[in-house]
Amino acid sequence: MKRFPMMLQLALILFCVMAIPTATLTWYSGAQILENSEHAIAESALAGLIASRNLNENTLDIMAENTIRLAATQIFDKIRSYETFDEMNSSYENVVNALSVQNDLRNMNQIGDGIYSSFFHLSDSDYVVSTDKGITTLERYEDMEWMKEALMERSGIMGIWYPRKLESGVHVVSYVLPLNRLSTTTRGTIVVNVRETQMEHDMRASNGGDHRYMFMNGNGTIVSSQDKSLLLTNGTDDSYIAGLMAKNRMEGYAFRQENNDRQLYTWSRSERYGWMYVNITSVNELLSTTHSMQRNIILLTVIIIFAGTVFTVFFATWLSKPARELVRTLRKRGHPGVKARNELAYLNAAFQRMQEEEAALHGLLNVREKDARSLAVHNLLRGELTPQAAVMFPSRYFLVAVISIDGYRVYVNGNEPEQRHNHRQELIAFCEALFPPEVHSRCVYQGNGCFAIVVNYSRQEYESESTGLDAALMEIRDQAGRILCQSVTIGVSSQTQSSDRVADCFIEAMEGIKHRMIAGSGGIHYWREQEGFEKRYIYPANSERRILNFLDNGQLDNIIKELDVISTEIRSADYISYDNILFIYHQLTGVTIKHLRENYVNTARIFVGRGNVYAALASIDTLDELDKYLHRFYSDIVQQLNRTPGEAANYGERMIQYLNEHYREDIVFEDMAKEIGISYSYMRKIAFEMTGMSLIDYLNQLRIEHAKRLLLESNLCISQIALEVGYMNTQSFNRFFRKFEGMPPSSYKAGKSRPLEM
Repeated sequence: MKRFPMMLQLALILFCVMAIPTATLTWYSGAQILENSEHAIAESALAGLIASRNLNENTLDIMAENTIRLAATQIFDKIRSYETFDEMNSSYENVVNALSVQNDLRNMNQIGDGIYSSFFHLSDSDYVVSTDKGITTLERYEDMEWMKEALMERSGIMGIWYPRKLESGVHVVSYVLPLNRLSTTTRGTIVVNVRETQMEHDMRASNGGDHRYMFMNGNGTIVSSQDKSLLLTNGTDDSYIAGLMAKNRMEGYAFRQENNDRQLYTWSRSERYGWMYVNITSVNELLSTTHSMQRNIILLTVIIIFAGTVFTVFFATWLSKPARELVRTLRKRGHPGVKARNELAYLNAAFQRMQEEEAALHGLLNVREKDARSLAVHNLLRGELTPQAAVMFPSRYFLVAVISIDGYRVYVNGNEPEQRHNHRQELIAFCEALFPPEVHSRCVYQGNGCFAIVVNYSRQEYESESTGLDAALMEIRDQAGRILCQSVTIGVSSQTQSSDRVADCFIEAMEGIKHRMIAGSGGIHYWREQEGFEKRYIYPANSERRILNFLDNGQLDNIIKELDVISTEIRSADYISYDNILFIYHQLTGVTIKHLRENYVNTARIFVGRGNVYAALASIDTLDELDKYLHRFYSDIVQQLNRTPGEAANYGERMIQYLNEHYREDIVFEDMAKEIGISYSYMRKIAFEMTGMSLIDYLNQLRIEHAKRLLLESNLCISQIALEVGYMNTQSFNRFFRKFEGMPPSSYKAGKSRPLEM
């Protein structure tokens, strides 16, 4: 008899633990699903549309402010006197001024996302300074008649947004801003073309999901829509849309029944632009999903309760025996409590103790959580002082040191993500344990190969280079080289007594890293106020002209010597900034590319596979590396200019012959280029010119052609054919076969082997 009550109690507990929460959850879920009415959906959709409108307007406002800010710089005064294209090209100084205007337009384009192009047209001139077609005459640029229609809608001195379609077929929204006569005497117009797809991106960013949308300007012209065929058409041709625009409300929603589909229309007007944003959602689809979910939950609940009822009896019987034995043992050993407590009371007390111990352990782990410290340091470097940061850094003085990995791209390419993570953890632990106890230091990873160390101390003398700080930084530099197998450069900020200036110290330390350009890798650079910072940029204009002349004559040795002259001039300057150095080399490459295009040289063939030249320059750390890059840059150009068609054809035939003979092998293209007698980059160019595809694609296509023949003419299985044509595994063979033939090898063989039906 004693066994029955225990089993019954346990069965009842198990049933209640399962059935009551499950039934409660089902009831609560059903109530919440039914609460999801049409108007709740509408309010949510309207909120998303308003967020999308605000995001889109903020994007346009930022672009407009950047355009107005550029107009206020009076940069366009430089070309005010050049009324004709010939006059602008009459002297080098005139061209440099025009290029300066073009460079500022490009810089403005890089600030905002989604900008397709921009240009400036000086009133009554016959040329345009643009970012897409360069500096060209009006005849070679697009028709300007559309600006008259756009400016008719303009009021005041601000610019006007005008939707249109470019001659290239790209839909844009153009910001047209005539120069203000109150701020400059130059007469002209700045135009910034923003892609219509940027508007679509803003709409999707805040209002995700499959929604139809459109927004129109005050005239009803559709500026952006998912249906690109509606762009620049009149949205009021739809009578329902016309009715929404006629309403006086700034925002709202309405339901429309159309072809057995109940649709939700939400709209919001822009006070700044007078545009109207409309979003269309199918209500029936939303509600059908809701009803289906409710039915599935009810069915699942019934199944769970039924199955639980059956298994509860078995579980209670099976679990009751060890539970009784455990309770009996506890009673024999004694247990603080009332003697009348039953077995479940004893077990409940044991579980409560386990829960208390688990809660205490969880609290201890939360207190020692390292992520909280790292977050506090990141916030401090951004200028946000948190209570935890104040506890971590109680002393008076602060400074920041930044560790930057030299040749970060080489380091990333040579190490797997897990290895890089382990390196970061090891270096951070070393940096934090290096300083003495009276110095509070924390190290965090900032990304892109940079580590920031916040050093907090009470004695001002510690900041001196002759004391422990300099020795600690040198030890960090040496240890980082051993951990990363890569040298590092360290930038050190000035000392500050305010935690509010830690963010400025971080910027100073990052500026110290830039000294790596002249001094080379592996140094420690303390931030100093540089005299002459306000001096004008230096630029070797004479060297530029000589390089172009040497390039026309194919004199690579003289070009290399002139580049060495430029490097020597930079190194001998009393002061030259990092930005000035990048400007010199960016200008050299830009002028060279422009010179080649003006002489009708196909630059695409020269620079194929090289990537973005300017991005490559910006990623280089030292002046020596810049020199090496420019040497290769001009060497490739001269090699291409001096190459004869017969030479390329001869190398191409040898390349094709080599691939036909060795396609079954694991080909190393660098070794293949050495055997042919040309450079790897030159071989890639020849392959693209002859075949229209890359080397790896041509090799795989060659292997697949041989595999097709073996599939039809031999009895080999697919794995044997894969090995025969050079693939080490069947997966790679199947992937490339599907890529070039659109089907797996088995389907290809079956289709070709099936007899034709008469």
